[in-house]
Amino acid sequence: MAAKDQGLGSEARPADASALGDAPRIRAILTAAAREGRSVSYSELLGDLGFRFTRPKMRAVCKTLAEVDRLCALDGQPDLAVLLVRESDRLPGQGWWVGGTALLLGYDGPWEGAAAARFIREQQQAVFDFWAER
Repeated sequence: MAAKDQGLGSEARPADASALGDAPRIRAILTAAAREGRSVSYSELLGDLGFRFTRPKMRAVCKTLAEVDRLCALDGQPDLAVLLVRESDRLPGQGWWVGGTALLLGYDGPWEGAAAARFIREQQQAVFDFWAER
């Protein structure tokens, strides 16, 4: 079976499960996206790490996002987890909302719909603006 058929992208190398917990690597992927002014879907991030999308892998990555944002905070940079979104509506998943970040930023509205989309666009734009010339 070709590497592409295995969901490994163009490189024929097996995915390393430790990549799911590799905060510096995930941070680098999200930082590159921030510089490009775009969000990243869960599927896209998992693909960049060498995996097909599965919920267990997505949950493993989501656990790593707290460490990614901790590293960003230590360096005086905005959180990057807000850039990781569902393909269906381009909003972060439930874990981001219940993790408390939205409340810390002054938002206590719904996790879906127009108000959530507006809030997320504003938060993502702040990240894009920060990374635009860095």
